[in-house]
Amino acid sequence: MGSIVVPDHDWVADTVSDLAASKYEIIQDVALYCYTGSLVACALGAAHYHLDGTRWNIGIACLSLLAICVVIIGARNEYGDQDNEGIVIHIYVVYVLGLVFAALFVLLARGMSKIARRYAAVSYCCAALWIICAPIFFFMPTGYDGAFERGLGVIAVVWTVTFAWMLVSVAQNRAHTTHP
Repeated sequence: MGSIVVPDHDWVADTVSDLAASKYEIIQDVALYCYTGSLVACALGAAHYHLDGTRWNIGIACLSLLAICVVIIGARNEYGDQDNEGIVIHIYVVYVLGLVFAALFVLLARGMSKIARRYAAVSYCCAALWIICAPIFFFMPTGYDGAFERGLGVIAVVWTVTFAWMLVSVAQNRAHTTHP
């Protein structure tokens, strides 16, 4: 939405942080907070199922940590754009996001396979794509880094939607089996 509304925004060259640093920052902030809500909802939903012991519990912690990181990015309004006012933390939070997403995708995949193999397959595919592509982002020319970052965002959203769909399907199956 921000790419459409913000004048002169180039979705290929300009990153999401560029959108969030403009006078239209509220659009990006709302999107970040909505995504945070989805991560928290997934963590709460996952906490009701004990699908893979310690790995699953660490995955739930990863979901919670990701939610915290996304809130910090949205609320802090510091995007690594050479600001020197206050503490510059954006890049460090981005590094944490990168590592935690990779861990999340791998940690929860085995538990997801207990529901259906297709969920694990999506999680492992997201992990592979993320592990390969996320580091490349830091070396992308600024003329293309916006599109590449959006590709990473698609990976994160695909995983989140898949995981949420899995949780909903499990809940629906349980509701049908307990209430005929």
